[in-house]
This record gives sequence, C-alpha cells and structure tokens, in this order.
Amino acid sequence: MTVGVRACQCCARVVPGVGNHLLLAVVLLFSLTPDAAAGPSNDSEPRELLVLKLDPAKPHQTIVGFGASDAWRLQMVGKYWPKEKRNSIADLLFSSKISGDGKPQGIGLSLWRFYVGSGSMEQGAQSGIADEWRRAECFQRPDGTYDWSKQQGQRWFLEAARSRGVPAFLAFSIAPPAHLAQNGKAHGAGTNSMNIQPGKLAEYARFLADVMEHFEKDLNLPFQFLSPVNEPQWDWGRSNNQEGTAVSNAECCEFARLLGADLNRRHLGTKIVFGESANISYLYSPNKLPGRGDQIRDFLDKDSEHLLTGLPNVANVISGHSYGTTWPLDVLIRDRMSLRQTLDQISPTTSYWQTEFCIMEKTGEIGSGWKRDLGMDTALYVARVIHADLTIADAASWQWWTAVSRFDYKDGLIFIDDGKSSGLRSADPDYARRDGEIRTSKLLWALGNYSLFVRPGMVRIDVRLLDGNETVSEERHGLLVSAYADKSIRRQVIVLVNRSEVERVVAIPSATASTLTTYVTSATLDLQKQAAGQHTVPIPRRSVVTVVVDEGSPLTTKPQ
Repeated sequence: MTVGVRACQCCARVVPGVGNHLLLAVVLLFSLTPDAAAGPSNDSEPRELLVLKLDPAKPHQTIVGFGASDAWRLQMVGKYWPKEKRNSIADLLFSSKISGDGKPQGIGLSLWRFYVGSGSMEQGAQSGIADEWRRAECFQRPDGTYDWSKQQGQRWFLEAARSRGVPAFLAFSIAPPAHLAQNGKAHGAGTNSMNIQPGKLAEYARFLADVMEHFEKDLNLPFQFLSPVNEPQWDWGRSNNQEGTAVSNAECCEFARLLGADLNRRHLGTKIVFGESANISYLYSPNKLPGRGDQIRDFLDKDSEHLLTGLPNVANVISGHSYGTTWPLDVLIRDRMSLRQTLDQISPTTSYWQTEFCIMEKTGEIGSGWKRDLGMDTALYVARVIHADLTIADAASWQWWTAVSRFDYKDGLIFIDDGKSSGLRSADPDYARRDGEIRTSKLLWALGNYSLFVRPGMVRIDVRLLDGNETVSEERHGLLVSAYADKSIRRQVIVLVNRSEVERVVAIPSATASTLTTYVTSATLDLQKQAAGQHTVPIPRRSVVTVVVDEGSPLTTKPQ
C-alpha cells in the first residue's frame, strides 16, 4: 500500500483537479505486484465469481487500429529470405483467419508502418551508421530522379499485408534524403533543428508527396497516413546509429503546411499524422526542450503561431511514443493522466495515437531491453502498457515498434536467428541475412488478444467489475479489464489481463454459451480458443484473455 500512496501523492502534484480517492484507485490498479494483488497462490483456494457489467451508453475513443513497423529487419528478410518463410512471417503478422479448431493463423494487425528511407544504404560506410541493417535505401537519386525498385524487401511485406486484408497503411519518414541534408548524411548533425540545407524543405515535402502519389496512383496501394517526423526531440548526432534528425516545432509547422498543400494539390487521400514525440511527456510539457516539447499546446492551441488544426491533409491527431514512461508504475499513470488532461483542456476533439514502443528502459520487473524474452513476463508487462494507453490516455491507435528482430533484445514481436543462438548483440551484417529460424513470442500473441478482435471502428466502452452487488477496483483481484463494442454487427469484445498467480472466473450475465467465445494467451496457449460456460469465463493465472460476445449468432471470423 505504501507504493500506491506514494504514487498518488506524486500524481496529485502534476494532475491538479483529480480527486485523491480516484487517483489512488487508478494507481493501485497498476501498482500492486501480481503477488500482492492475488495474495498467496493456492490452487485449492475457492475461486471468487466476479461479474463484468458493460455499459455501451458510456463510449470513449473510436479505435483506428493496432500496428507495427517494418524497420529495420524486413528490408533484408523480404528481399533475401526463402519465400515460404517470408509468407509464414506475413501470416503471423497480418492474417485474421481462424482455423476450425479455434487457432488463429496470426494476429491480424490492422495498420502497417512502412519506413521511407533517406539513403544511408547507398552511402555505405560513409553514412556514419555502422550497422548495415539500420541503414535504408532512398527512392530518390541525388539528381532528383526516382528508382522505384528500391526498398524491395519492405515493399514485399507491404504487398503481403494488403493481400491478407490489412486495412490501413502508414508511411513514416525520420530524416530528409541524405543529398538534401545539411551535413550530407541521413543522421542528424547534433543541432536543435532539422538537418536540411537552407531552402530545401519544400523539396523534402515534394519527395514525400511523390512517394505517396506513386504508391496511390501507380501501384493502387495508397497510404492512408503519413508521419513525416519522428522523435524530433533527439538530435541524432551524438547517437548516429540510425537515420534521424531533430526538428523544431516551428519547422514541423512549416513542413506540415508545405506537405499538406502538396498532397492536397495532387488530390491524394493521405493524411499527415504529427507528433511521434520521443516520450509522451514532450506532448504536455517542454521537458527542458523549449521549442521542441509541449507539442499539444504548440500544435493544437487555437492561439498558437504553430497551429496545425485545419491545415489541408493534416489529420486531427497527435501522436507519441511510450518509451521511458512505463516504470516506475507511478510514472505509467502520471504521464498518461497528464497527457489526457492536457489534451482535453486544449483540444478535446483531437485523437491521441501511441505510435511506437518496445522495452528499452530498465524496469523492476523484467529488467532492461537487453536479452530477448519469448515468454509471458514481457507479454504481461506490455499488456499493462497497452491497457494504460487505451484506458487512461484514450489512445485510438496502438503501435509496436519493430515487427521482427534479430537481436538479443526485447524489441520484436517475431524473432529470427541462426538456430544456434538467441540473436546477437553485435552488428554482424551476415547474421540471419538470407535465412534463419523464426521464433514467435508470447508478446506477439498477447498483442493479438487486442489486434485480432478489437477492430477499426470499434468504440471503447465502460466496464465495471462487480463482486456481488459491490463495484470493486480491479487491483483487488489482479485483473485489468477493457471493453469495446461494434454496434453494426452487435459484437462486444472484452480483454482481460490477469497478472496474478491465481485463476479468476468472471461472469457476463448477458452472454450465453452460444454467443460467447474466448481466446487465451498464457504460458501454454498462443491465442487459443477455449471453452466457456453458460455465462462464465475462466481467466487463467498470468494470462491475457479475449472474450467475444456476439448477440444472436456464434462468432464467425474471416479476413478483413
């Protein structure tokens, strides 16, 4: 309890106006360890029956989708790996098919992030980026002409995503083409502003518009969204291990105006998504970086000189990354409450997207990013982050960083290696370049508990956990619960995260055996369909469970 009270006091200082009793309940929800939440583990202990009460009359955000990116590994995998294995990876990421025995083929991502490279690959070692796998090709040559055969491996997976029914694509750029850069490199120069030659910003905007037009009009493969800046708070000069550049808020605004006008002139449907803040605290606070932080106020306040609202082809969205904000647990709560409160004050109609996350910071539960974890520890840690982003920050989209990793690091959904080691720490360019072993993680399937069933257009709704007639806070039973509804097909989806060591049983009074289907990710199950009772659902220890309630007919799933 001491941890919860201390966290409450910390949050109360940064979130004025939030009642202490409510804040304490929210903090306790996340702060208790699994053992504290559950009490002593005892398999013979009687299981309490908890009741879930859904309230569709209290809607929250509309879901846009769950996604991941192709950076950096799929440029090699998509180009060199055997086609059969490429298809296996694509099925795991994109397929929404469920077999007759109730086993999903994949996690049905509904948004795919495609990286538009800046040309460090063509520069080779002269790029200053040591790891070849973290370099990227550029469609544009230095003379301004285009080579549309570039980025072959990434384009293979983009086509694979489309063929498997992924409904939305987001292109993202993180630096100007190297030939437009101030220092001639695709990584930053260590300054506070964009690494671009004077007067060349319009050419950078034109390059991105050309790419969008080519994919939409020539390939009939449109990008619904374009994110033209990424983590603009970092300068990418002192840590030049990838492409990237700092961007000031003023430059973001000028870039948005140029790019939006160009997309609009070409009658393209692509909408610009701005933000991609390196840490969500930069959305609501300067955080020691005036001119590059406090983005909600700078981009969305109607009196700001950098207002983006209403610009052509600019989506009413602000996006950020959850890095560095998930541990300690009081920070997990504080930052999301501060983000939500600031957005509600400045621009309540603007949607928030969480667009990038993997394990990087050192935590008290699963260590740091180093050392891959294919098991439930990381899966449950990330499931709690997803839950917090969805239910506290009201994220309309949630996107993991990189879909495939070859490193001994907690950054992938799928891992590849040589079959002899669990990834590598050094930048050996030939390691798993042309072939290798494919390993799925529990994190992949836990994300699938959301992505496969919580589809675009669904609305998050209120859900309460009842013990008898009493509404109880979720931490008392070690459960995190969120719920979503699709009125058009009369479907409700409930995702429960049980971080405790004790199995729980929940009842859904409105459901029956014929309308209720459950899918479980646990130490022994990978998003596997499980039997449910007439009105009840078992929630195994240390698991993520999705409950699908269809009113009127049993669940049928088909590619979307």
